Amino acid sequence: MKKILFAAALAGLSASAAMAAPEKYVLDSSHSQVVFNYNHLGFSTSWGMFSGFSGEIMFDQDAPANSSVSVSMPLNSMFTGWEARFDHFMSKDFFGAAGDEQITFKSTKIEVTGDKTAKITGDLTLNGVTKSVVLDATLNQVGDHPMAGKPWAGFNATTTLVRSDYGLGKFAPYVSDEVSLQISVEAMKAE
Repeated sequence: MKKILFAAALAGLSASAAMAAPEKYVLDSSHSQVVFNYNHLGFSTSWGMFSGFSGEIMFDQDAPANSSVSVSMPLNSMFTGWEARFDHFMSKDFFGAAGDEQITFKSTKIEVTGDKTAKITGDLTLNGVTKSVVLDATLNQVGDHPMAGKPWAGFNATTTLVRSDYGLGKFAPYVSDEVSLQISVEAMKAE
């Protein structure tokens, strides 16, 4: 997911630094997260987070729509802030998952919508189900990282998933079927 957002972010760059071919960027796992939230019975908003991503972006600055992104993250990287909730999510009521299940996203289309915005369409595989999703992405910053001394990029994105589409609809509609995602990612140019 993060790689996809990065591609969208880079798509908004000016053409002043022309590139001859797509260049590879890799996700900075330590500074990339997906935060999710959902309404719990109308009483509260519950929050959680995923981290521990891996993935890459092949970015074509001359033709950003030709770029591609692929990302994966372990399901067991989910953090809910309460161990009993995490255990319930991993039960048969929801994921019933083995610890090594991966959530994946692979871009299928990048549509540049503004100087720093893009819509990134891709296939999200979650709980053994693959669906097309669209990320609304915004470029935060691109430039040399002040500590790493090489090209870096950061972006944010949002989307909303319908959890029952992925076989995770237990307790809907009392617990909201819609889950909002907020994504923030950093990626570095590969060596």
